[in-house]
Amino acid sequence: MEQDGLGAIDMVIWGGAAISVLGLVGLVWCILRVMRAKRASLSDEEMRAVLQRTLPLNLGALFLSVIGLMLVIVGIFLG
Repeated sequence: MEQDGLGAIDMVIWGGAAISVLGLVGLVWCILRVMRAKRASLSDEEMRAVLQRTLPLNLGALFLSVIGLMLVIVGIFLG
């Protein structure tokens, strides 16, 4: 039995892939932010401040990426 259009499981898979890509973009942004700070030859205190501001964003992006990949795996198993 074949369906026309996207089913619920397909939407879970594609939604998970989109969330995972969003997390990956966030991770790349965090990497670029720290690389720019490293190239700027900041003092230890300034570098520590940049890293402290970047760390929560990095963890959030990693969380999004993991949740997206989990949705993809669940969608594949259920499909």
